[in-house]
Amino acid sequence: MATRQGGGGDNTPEIDRRSGFCKSNAIFYSKRDPIALPPNPFLDVTSFISTQPHHGETAFVDALTDRRICFSELWRAVDNVGGSLSGFGVRKDDVVLVLSPNSVLFPVVCLSVMSIGAIITTANPLNTSAEIANQIGDSCPVLAFTTSRLVPKLATAASGRNLPVVLMEEERVNHTHGVKVVGRLEEMMNTEPEPSWVRVKYRVNQEDTAALLYSSGTTGTSKGVMLTHRNLIALVQTYRARFELEQRTICTIPMFHVFGFVSFAIGFVAVGWTVVVLPRFDMTQMLSAVENHRASYLTLVPPILVAMINNSDDIKAKHDLGSLHTVVAGGASLSKEVIEGFVRKYPAVKILQGYGLTESTAVASSMFTQEESKMYGTSGILAPSVEAKIMDTGTGRVLGVNQTGELWLRSPTVMKGYFKNEEATASAIDSEGWLKTGDLCYIDEDGFLHVVDRLKELIKYKGYQVPPAELEALLLSHRDIADAAVIPYPDKDAGQFPMAYVVRKDGSNLSQNEVMDFVAKQVAPYKRIRKVSFVSSIPKNPSGKILRKDLIKLSTSKL
Repeated sequence: MATRQGGGGDNTPEIDRRSGFCKSNAIFYSKRDPIALPPNPFLDVTSFISTQPHHGETAFVDALTDRRICFSELWRAVDNVGGSLSGFGVRKDDVVLVLSPNSVLFPVVCLSVMSIGAIITTANPLNTSAEIANQIGDSCPVLAFTTSRLVPKLATAASGRNLPVVLMEEERVNHTHGVKVVGRLEEMMNTEPEPSWVRVKYRVNQEDTAALLYSSGTTGTSKGVMLTHRNLIALVQTYRARFELEQRTICTIPMFHVFGFVSFAIGFVAVGWTVVVLPRFDMTQMLSAVENHRASYLTLVPPILVAMINNSDDIKAKHDLGSLHTVVAGGASLSKEVIEGFVRKYPAVKILQGYGLTESTAVASSMFTQEESKMYGTSGILAPSVEAKIMDTGTGRVLGVNQTGELWLRSPTVMKGYFKNEEATASAIDSEGWLKTGDLCYIDEDGFLHVVDRLKELIKYKGYQVPPAELEALLLSHRDIADAAVIPYPDKDAGQFPMAYVVRKDGSNLSQNEVMDFVAKQVAPYKRIRKVSFVSSIPKNPSGKILRKDLIKLSTSKL
């Protein structure tokens, strides 16, 4: 059934109420109510978050020390740190680096930096000094926040640069390895700004860059993604539409990653949630935190969810997870088989899936309700105010319902562009603001998004396109397989064929031929796996995406 949208008149497009598709312009529109964005152009995201109504009391809890930061303390600390940053000479559009594991202080740093119009860039503490040096060289920060343990790594990465450092804990450092320590975060949080300093909010425009996050680089070199204050404000409004107020959750995802950053440093703060912070992921600590703090929500990436399935008997014997009612899954696609396995093991918990990219502020589609959560194998429906197009990768023709092509997105959460890379920006965003995701997708007759695979990762076998994710989902349904990844393997006759890296479950003697036969019985001949290698683990980035480029490099190094 079609329905007219808009203000009336003959030019109002007809949009199908069920799918959200408009035949006249071939655009899929969100079926959700649009989000409202503040009309004042001069507004920073920190100020916007701090004014959102909720009655939450405790913002952050350290899972190991039980240190607590209530919301009033948080905003006082943010104001004080903002004043100190100004005193250090940090100005609007300056870049500030944070290199730290998860911490209750991580959001304080991010919110403080953005509050004065400076730009926060987050670095992976597990990266090598060379990788961090590349990010420093690209982003040119004027100040860095880090911990005493990471000072040596930062010193090597920033060698030859005059990069002042603020330490994020009270512990004294015996050797600074040549870096200039200009302050301690704890002291800054407790130091009121000078009377002469007033945060001049009108200097920050919603279109200014607030965060510089480096994309995962699963298919190539990592690029700096510029997210504006408007992008993050739109993210906040989406969270307010999707989530209940004042819940309790455990921070299991790295805060430097876009998924962790927008959830735990921004989105959940805005809706008044209590976030219990683990410095790094540990299954036992996470489950104990759920039990001890009576957490209602968990935000997980697929590898953790799979581990909960595989160890469900032991988990339920040792931990009371009765408070848990929702798992928010993101970062990478979940197969229908994995979701069904989780629901069988934890029937009282619903899974809300979603899809997004760093370039879309981690927002594109999502599930909101119990009913939507039952649409296994999908990534929900388009988020509020998101528009989508499905493009034929061969002809450039715009496609319709249930037709597979590259997903393009347009929304207030689409990035400003890639930092100092106009060519890459022009390649990713067209003149009408459409972001080319590089993901092969389709939207069904009910408006649910199905992510088939990364366009760049499709395997080309004798002219046929083989999605690795389809074969991986099939492999994970085998009772003797704990994890799997499928990559293209070069072949002079076929061009490429599917090769599988497989992690056997403990005690299994699964053979290569058994794996290939298992798949061959269930797929078309061109999709068959023709080579298998057994490994102890599948390399993945922090959001759970398979690092196929690493496996491709490993496979071709033996040629």
